[in-house]
Amino acid sequence: MGLTLVEKIAARHADGLAPGAVVRSGDFISIRPRHVMTHDNTGAVIPKFKQIGATSIADPAQPVFAIDHDIQNTSPENLAKYAKIEAFAAEHGIDFYPPGTGISHQVMVEQGYVVPGSMVVASDSHSNLYGAMAALGTPVVRTDAASIWATAVTWWQVPPVAKVVLKGKLSPGVVGKDVIIALCGLFNKDEVLNHTVEFVGEGVTNLAMSARMTIANMTTEWGALAGVFPFDKVTVDYTRSRVPEFTKPKRPGKRGPNSRSGYVNADIDQWWNNRTELSPDADADYAIELELDLATVVPHVSGPNEVKTMVSLPEMERKRVPIQKAYLLSCVNARFEDLRDAAEVIRTRGGHVADGVEFYLAPASAETQARAESSGDWQTLIGAGAIPFPPGCGACIGLGRGLVQKGENAISATNRNFKGRMGDRDSFVYLASPAVVAASALAGFICAPTDFSEKTAGTATRRPEKKARSAASVHIMEGFPASVRGRILFIDKDNLNTDGIYGSKHTYRDDMTPEAMAAVTFENYDPNFNTLYQKGDVVVGGLNFGSGSSREQAATALKFKGIPCVIAGSFSETYKRNAFNNGFVVFECPELITYLRDKLTDRAPTMVGPEITIDYAKSIVAVDGKSFPFPPLSPAAQELIVAGGAENLVASLIRAKA
Repeated sequence: MGLTLVEKIAARHADGLAPGAVVRSGDFISIRPRHVMTHDNTGAVIPKFKQIGATSIADPAQPVFAIDHDIQNTSPENLAKYAKIEAFAAEHGIDFYPPGTGISHQVMVEQGYVVPGSMVVASDSHSNLYGAMAALGTPVVRTDAASIWATAVTWWQVPPVAKVVLKGKLSPGVVGKDVIIALCGLFNKDEVLNHTVEFVGEGVTNLAMSARMTIANMTTEWGALAGVFPFDKVTVDYTRSRVPEFTKPKRPGKRGPNSRSGYVNADIDQWWNNRTELSPDADADYAIELELDLATVVPHVSGPNEVKTMVSLPEMERKRVPIQKAYLLSCVNARFEDLRDAAEVIRTRGGHVADGVEFYLAPASAETQARAESSGDWQTLIGAGAIPFPPGCGACIGLGRGLVQKGENAISATNRNFKGRMGDRDSFVYLASPAVVAASALAGFICAPTDFSEKTAGTATRRPEKKARSAASVHIMEGFPASVRGRILFIDKDNLNTDGIYGSKHTYRDDMTPEAMAAVTFENYDPNFNTLYQKGDVVVGGLNFGSGSSREQAATALKFKGIPCVIAGSFSETYKRNAFNNGFVVFECPELITYLRDKLTDRAPTMVGPEITIDYAKSIVAVDGKSFPFPPLSPAAQELIVAGGAENLVASLIRAKA
């Protein structure tokens, strides 16, 4: 059985992988990513790094700091924070990009940190963008970032991989934003939730790099952990266009002595010669296969306040939804091509931003703005009344000037329109392409830049999911249980969020002892849970267990209660990382959940189930004489549990080297 591109890249970055061994979806591995990027949150990672006892960076060329989130904030406190980050970078020889350079993800690509076949992680959810470069970009939490600084490695469970076949070619005026809006709207039943996505098919060759970046970026909103395009001529052409930029005498940022920023044409030649390693095998095994015909995609708008709800532009025009704000900014749609598309709408239509509308503009990077100024596109946008901001995140994440106010409608080229994200919770935000944003800003209501036929956002096909992989035997390290027996407590609920597991009213109470935390588990979901619970019970949940906030207590409280593990159909990736980072076992076994749903029919919030035996050595759970496989817990996963979590593990590694 062949390998997916994600599996190949993961294997290239696996630390301690035996010679000849392969990596498959579901495997827990120790990874050594090419880079780990942090932005303004570097200020929060530094104390974590120091708390685990680290004093030096394991690989100073690995971290990259790029400040982009709150750059409009010139308060003494914020400037002092930025100064501390810059000083830390200088002390340790880390590459640093100050405010005004650009949005961190754009900087990572522009400055040559993301290369084909590389794995690049970031403490930010939109690191998926790196997949446009035939790289594996995926988010990590701040504890992971600190661990990577200290040891150069962290753990990763290789997600299931979804194959998305793109056919045909986009019609004139249809862009990458329309493609990802179509995918989010058509496949909106969690088809790719917590998967990595690989884009393949002849339609891929018809997508420019800017479109690929937009699509890969918003696979985050689609629910995926990464969105990866293949290495092809488009990738080659883009990387060759970047090579001259790396030799300019006045490049942005401050690079350390061992910086891995940039590449040369010889590197590109080598990637091309080895391109079979940068593509999936023909017989690669995928968890699910989806298909979209690009020729059928027409522009739609997402929203309001919901990415996966889409409305056709003709329908929106008939509604004449007035707008008060328009935004052309963010890491998804503020590159040169996006500014060019918006400027072309203004040149074609003429006129000025409508009365009562504020049109905000921020480039993805200073380089992007310079290119737009050279082409005249920047001046066209400003001349029409656009209000410029420095290159950064700004209003996209609800920071700085120009936020949407109570009762206002906004059209935005950003990637998220969650309620309250870009300003007041009682506002209404729609997402669209840069051209639609520009046309709407001129008209004063949401409209198309040109006429489009009214039809669905594309035709799509879903192919059957693959069967679960067979069980596998693993070595059990000292201190890790070979098996566990207990009674099942079945919580038959999909998307059980962290507030249901550990209530928000307890989250910020620093006086909660482990015993007190254990006593309030699941009280928001089922007040009867703690009456039913017996020490040693195994909790079994539904799909996407632990969605919602990133509070660690939703995992640690269960550990303190004495629950040996949680089994679910699937987990929120953040919940899974928080669990293992705190020494608590969770694993996925969807076949078990299907069985229990058929067996237990009383529909109570928490149902007492049969006895379960978990054989970690054989990667099998046994219930009622039936066996169900689960992904093996590798030494990397076991090590986290035995150590009591990531911080303890890293601290022990540091002490061992002292």
